[in-house]
Amino acid sequence: MPVITEIEDLKRIYRRRVPKMFYDYCESGSWSEQTFRENSSDFDKIYLRQRVALDMANRSTKTKLIGQDVSMPVALAPVGLTGMQHFDGEIKAAKAAEKFGVPFCLSTMSICSIEDVASNTSKPFWMQVYTLKDDTFMQNLFDRAKAANCSAAVITVDLQLLGQRHKDLKNGLSAPPKLTPKSIANMMTKVQWGLGMLQTKRRFFGNIVGHAKGVSDASSLTTWTAESFDQSLDWDRIRQFRKMWDGPLIIKGIMDPRDALEALNVGADAIVVSNHGGRQLDGALSSIRALEPIIDAVGDKIEVHIDSGIRSGQDVLKATAMGAKGCWIGRAYVYGLGAMGEAGVTKALQVIHKELDMSMALCGHRNIQGVDRDILMVPKGFSGEWG
Repeated sequence: MPVITEIEDLKRIYRRRVPKMFYDYCESGSWSEQTFRENSSDFDKIYLRQRVALDMANRSTKTKLIGQDVSMPVALAPVGLTGMQHFDGEIKAAKAAEKFGVPFCLSTMSICSIEDVASNTSKPFWMQVYTLKDDTFMQNLFDRAKAANCSAAVITVDLQLLGQRHKDLKNGLSAPPKLTPKSIANMMTKVQWGLGMLQTKRRFFGNIVGHAKGVSDASSLTTWTAESFDQSLDWDRIRQFRKMWDGPLIIKGIMDPRDALEALNVGADAIVVSNHGGRQLDGALSSIRALEPIIDAVGDKIEVHIDSGIRSGQDVLKATAMGAKGCWIGRAYVYGLGAMGEAGVTKALQVIHKELDMSMALCGHRNIQGVDRDILMVPKGFSGEWG
């Protein structure tokens, strides 16, 4: 294995090994990509306060997320098409997360199915669902998640319609992907990736094909996808989903304090402050800027997590100090997966954990559960005072 010291090292290998279509799918945002960029760059505006001559021995990054013990306040976020970044990608990522002691969340739009992941892991994982019109499919999805012993359901509420991502349109990236001579030629140069894909039978949206009514092939999936997302979604509809699932519930895609209070009112156990990685509303605030006003609104009545833009252990430390109970990583682990499979996901987690642990110590703390805003220097107006 090459020497990996930061997530950027994995990203460089990932870019060489994975077809451009799938690299661009991961590494892009909507429209001008302003929000996509600022999700990461806004973390750089927050500084850490170094302390010295304090006992830094016997440190711990262990905590709990929705009552589950975790080795650090990190979860692997749901990422669609993960099984196209590396063969059996969702299975490999879930196994790495399980061994490391952090939660893995499976996307509805995964290549490997709920059952595939469950049969290859021994601990419960989380299941993400979209807000679709088809009640029968939705109830069946929740029932399958329960049968697979999923320990939480995650409802993504910010995808009523799809944000325009220029790179995906130009690459023909859709559900399913539209292959062109150019994209096929590029895939042929990714020999290691191609040999891996030939080893697996899992290449086609395992949670949908054979489960959604009338979806049996690529053309029927295209039609179903176009018609299924519910643009009339409201909080009453989310209450209906809450009745379909009686376990721990996380609502993902909250960027406004008013919506955070609505999520609390429908009985969610946690929310994720997220702008979908900058892939939906471009020009929106970064998630880290939106975090504090949301925490102020809900207090300790609900667990607040964050995703979008987290690329390092220092980002995790900053978000935790700002009040987030959990930090979800998507691109950071996908870089590792595409670079070197399960071992790459493990390496991404190791990099983030080491950065988190060492930075926490240099800020004068031995336990992640004791970290608070005192370790930060945050610019005035960072989270508010907008005209």
